[in-house]
Amino acid sequence: MRAVCQRARSASVTVAGEVVGAFEGEGLVILLGVSTEDTAAEAVQVARKVAGLRLLDAEHSLLDAGAPALVVSQFTLYGDVRKGRRPSWSKAARGDQAEPLYERFMAELEAEGVRVERGVFGATMDVSLTNSGPFTLIVDSDELSGPRRG
Repeated sequence: MRAVCQRARSASVTVAGEVVGAFEGEGLVILLGVSTEDTAAEAVQVARKVAGLRLLDAEHSLLDAGAPALVVSQFTLYGDVRKGRRPSWSKAARGDQAEPLYERFMAELEAEGVRVERGVFGATMDVSLTNSGPFTLIVDSDELSGPRRG
């Protein structure tokens, strides 16, 4: 699982002309990609890590600051461009696998005490944000738990 975390002063996600999630003030925009190998354990692990990371101003976490997160699903985080000119999506989880893990990630953030705003899974979305810093960090479940055993 990959979470691209961007510190923002405000953010919103719009689907078909309607704002479906937004925040004003300090928070994180989290683009979340799910791989074919991910499980609920990774969703919990990454959510807990993101909730506690000191990514906001004055080295505060989402929990310390009581700040919100806007979470948007993004399968393209698992695009492979090593061959040719067309990305391969073979490592990205299909919707029926990815959506429950996306939901689990957000549920875990909420259980940790984070206010969660959301995109719409599988929809074409317009995401707007005022990036603060700019500050962007990638949290990858493979790096949190070490290499996977096959």
